[in-house]
Amino acid sequence: MKTSSIKIDLQNDGNIPNIPSIELFESWVSHALQSDFSQLEQTIRVVEKSESQLLNKTWRGKDKPTNVLSFPAEDSDYLDYDHLGDLIICADVVEVEALQQNKNPISHWAHMVVHGMLHLQGFDHVTDSEAEQMESKEIDILATLGHTNPY
Repeated sequence: MKTSSIKIDLQNDGNIPNIPSIELFESWVSHALQSDFSQLEQTIRVVEKSESQLLNKTWRGKDKPTNVLSFPAEDSDYLDYDHLGDLIICADVVEVEALQQNKNPISHWAHMVVHGMLHLQGFDHVTDSEAEQMESKEIDILATLGHTNPY
């Protein structure tokens, strides 16, 4: 997509070590965009299991940590930049999943960002047809980034 400016607000309040670089996050977000934006500011918060579990329980009714949560922006008309919403990524869950699924950790991080960004843009996987469409987009985007099919 043709977004002239992407700023990543990368939050890592727990000082979680070994997370991907800001440049990787920028690349993943950029490739996941389905529309053009003149100036996009994207919040990505990297969290520990306890925060992920609390947010997942509060907003989804699931009392366990999860890999990625997407919170679409409700009203960003008052901002002087585009903002799709917030991504919350649990570093521990992503790392464990990559190990358990025998995936390259960076590829799994890329998948979580792409997956979350598609959610922020209205994609979902509730029905089989939605899941097929979303997964197909994820596979295509990840391929352009040099990553293999995550499914």
